[in-house]
Amino acid sequence: MKFLDLFAGIGGFRLGLESAGHECVGFCEIDKFARASYKAIHNTEGEIELHDITEVTDEEWRKFRGTVDIICGGFPCQAFSIEGKRKGFLDETRGTLFFEIARAAKEIKPPLLFLENVKGLLSHDKGRTFRTILSTLDELGYDAEWQLLNSKDFGVPQNRERVFIIGHLRGTGGRPVFPIRGKNAEIPIQIIGNADPRKKIGNRTDVYDKTGLMGTLLSSDYKEPKLIQVGSLEGKFQSSSRIYSPEGLAPTIKTMQGGGLEPKIMVIDDQGRKNKKISPKQVVPTLRAQSHGNEPKVVIRQGIVTEDLKIRKLTPRECWRLQAFPDWAFDKAQEVNSNSQLYKQAGNSVTVNVIKEIARYL
Repeated sequence: MKFLDLFAGIGGFRLGLESAGHECVGFCEIDKFARASYKAIHNTEGEIELHDITEVTDEEWRKFRGTVDIICGGFPCQAFSIEGKRKGFLDETRGTLFFEIARAAKEIKPPLLFLENVKGLLSHDKGRTFRTILSTLDELGYDAEWQLLNSKDFGVPQNRERVFIIGHLRGTGGRPVFPIRGKNAEIPIQIIGNADPRKKIGNRTDVYDKTGLMGTLLSSDYKEPKLIQVGSLEGKFQSSSRIYSPEGLAPTIKTMQGGGLEPKIMVIDDQGRKNKKISPKQVVPTLRAQSHGNEPKVVIRQGIVTEDLKIRKLTPRECWRLQAFPDWAFDKAQEVNSNSQLYKQAGNSVTVNVIKEIARYL
């Protein structure tokens, strides 16, 4: 089937849908940096390219009627998430962008809608926001089904819960898509053990065992990117330490902005440990060591410290891998964008494996 890619980002929906045999006929993305990555990764020659969805006229949407089978898109979720203070439809610049999808659907009338948003959409405003979305789809002639899915169940080590909505245009047939189950196939994320020591760790930074699950990627992770523990890290799941054992689940990748938030590495060497008098099994609060003479600056994150603890930030490539983007796609995006943009784009994207699995049933 042919699909129209709205709020396209770097093309997570597109990769998943194309891998299931569907074809893209056009895309819409307002962010010029994301658009640059998208066009570097995907062959968009001959496709219709749109930028600001609010400036697309009804007449322009109608040109797609009869040629588009699926409208897909992860409409901006900040308005429904805790990070965005959950303003919902009261957020005039983001929350109402769902209605831009509704406007496109009204004019194009595709048989299927394939939408994604944060888990908080289901409970926002005591469920009234989600009810409004369902009512809007109903008025447009679409019967909706939805399911909450976690990326960790689809072969990536990231704990990322998202709600997916499928709208079926009445009278066009089609079978139910949900419920589906993830296969939890193991797809290793390569971890590189060496990197430059980080100088500072912000309050938002969490540390994760390289053998465990990463938290949800956020677009703000280019400010305080996730840290990976390279050496051994022991202990139980502790909310106070924010460090997780291999058996624990870490939190999610998010979408905030800011400078100096790219992932970093902390290395605690023997000299630093001696200067701070930290025993291998001691639980310590976050420490910021003062620099005296030639003593190294050492930052100890809350948690259980072991002899060979080395911590570093996630690389942009690893963030893209956590969203199941192939390395060749990252390589092309890296040629046209800075690391800060690459971090942000990973956090804003959907997980390709989840899209691919859903697309199999469309």
